[in-house]
Amino acid sequence: MTTTLPTMPNPETAPPNVFVHHVLFYLKNPDSKADQAKLLEGLNKLAKCPTIRMVHIGTPAATNRAVIDRAYAYSWLCFFDSPADEESYQKHPIHDDFRNNYAHLWEKVVIYDAVGPKL
Repeated sequence: MTTTLPTMPNPETAPPNVFVHHVLFYLKNPDSKADQAKLLEGLNKLAKCPTIRMVHIGTPAATNRAVIDRAYAYSWLCFFDSPADEESYQKHPIHDDFRNNYAHLWEKVVIYDAVGPKL
């Protein structure tokens, strides 16, 4: 039996129309269940921003390799149809409310933004 894998789009010709926004939240009080629950509450509200196409809220997996950072409390991964949609999300009142009401919980955030072809 032969298996055919789907072909990947050529990055040079495929439109870079997917914007990925990945944020890792490091809490000031990482052992506080109340702070974890409060941040999760805020992330669930933030997920209602209309330009987000897909969102994933995660916690560190139980993997154990030297290169894995497991010190963050939540991973916030969302996909947008374009950089303009991500920019709209950044300026949306829901996003402003999230920062204003939940920023006191985190010690730092690390953000990775990437643009690439829709697969």
